Order: sequence, then C-alpha cells, then structure tokens
Amino acid sequence: MIEIKNLTKKFNKFTALNDVNLSFQKGHSIALIGPNGCGKTTLIKCILGLNVLETGDITVNNESVKDHYKYRETIGYMPQIGRYPENMTIEETIKMIRNIRKNHNTEVDTELLEAFELEKIYDKKMSTLSGGTTQKVSAVLAFMFNPTTIILDEPTAGLDPLASEILKNKIIKEKNKGKLVIITSHLLSELDDIISEIVFMNEGKVIVHQSVDDLKKETNTGKISEGIVAILKEMKK
Repeated sequence: MIEIKNLTKKFNKFTALNDVNLSFQKGHSIALIGPNGCGKTTLIKCILGLNVLETGDITVNNESVKDHYKYRETIGYMPQIGRYPENMTIEETIKMIRNIRKNHNTEVDTELLEAFELEKIYDKKMSTLSGGTTQKVSAVLAFMFNPTTIILDEPTAGLDPLASEILKNKIIKEKNKGKLVIITSHLLSELDDIISEIVFMNEGKVIVHQSVDDLKKETNTGKISEGIVAILKEMKK
C-alpha cells in the first residue's frame, strides 16, 4: 500500500507536483497518465526515493520513505530507458543484479526470462542490444525478485507485439496475486485489458483518480482512451 499525502515538489520556481494526495492499494493495477511534463515521472521518482521530499510525505506499508530505505526492496522498477554497463553481457548483467539481491532471501522469478528467450542471446553485450531487447532485460529484472509493488514506466515502448502481449499477461498475473502495479503509458489503447484504476495528471495536479468501471460509466464510453477524451473535452468547456 502506498499513501501520498499533500506532496508538493518544486525545482527552483517550477512546481512539478502541487499538493498531490493519492492512495494505491494492493491487488490493483493503476495507470498513471497525462501529458508530457504533468508530473508522472517526478511522482515515480519520489516514490522510489530518488527525489528528496520537502513538502508532504509518502508512506509505503505505513512507513515514511523519509525514515527508511529498505522499503525499496519490495519494489520492482522498469525504467522507460534502462541503462546498464555497456561491456557486460546480458548474462553478466542479470547475474550481477541477482548477486546484489542474494542477501534478501528472495525467490527468483524467471518466467519472463524464459518467455523472452533471453538465455539464447546471453552472450550479447548490453551495448549491442536493440531498444526492444534492452526493454526485455529491464522487464525481467523488474519482476525477478518477487516484488509486492511493481512500477513500470512506458513498459511496452520498443517491444514487438508478441513481447508486449507476454508482458501484459505477466502484469495481469501478478496483479491477480494481490500485488500493486503502477504503469505510466502514452498508449491508452494498451491499458484496457490490464488496468483497474486510472490517475490522470495535468500541471502537477491530480485531475482524475477513479476505477476504470466508474470512468466508463460516468463518461458513457467503452474504452479508457474514450473516457479520458470525454473528460478533457468537459474540462475545456
């Protein structure tokens, strides 16, 4: 469970987040969407402890991220652009991360590793990989250590249709296990089958936070993208 309370984040005179209040519960998959610069990435970095919190707070399982760092061990994170040591192979990169996590007695999940068939190209160096293959490595690492919270930043960017489907099925499977999944995406059409809640942000503020079912009912639409478009049209009136 993640609680975001009165969170404001400024960079000099620019306000990236403006008094954000959100509650994310286990067993839900949540789409964090909005135009470029709306505050999505800043919010994720705050949750991950990569931004210093000055005003407001974030708690993970009732513990403030300001007070401890071990909560990060319960989060799997897939960045939009993964950056890894260029001279290491896929195998060496995965083994390095596994060795770092050894002390946490965490069961290793190799389902995506096998589904993406990465072991067939284990000897390829990270610097030679296409963007899509690098995304596959990032996805494998995000799910590998059985996290209770999974944060995916534009997860299907660069993936071919088969890999995208494999990843989407994995997201659904983990959500059904009672895990919390947070996804940022510009491709709203990809979210319909996997998302239970929507958070729409604009200019650092939360404009909408509701279940997908409620969104569709209130806007009389059949898809998430249609519902968001209806809300935007209403805002412009």
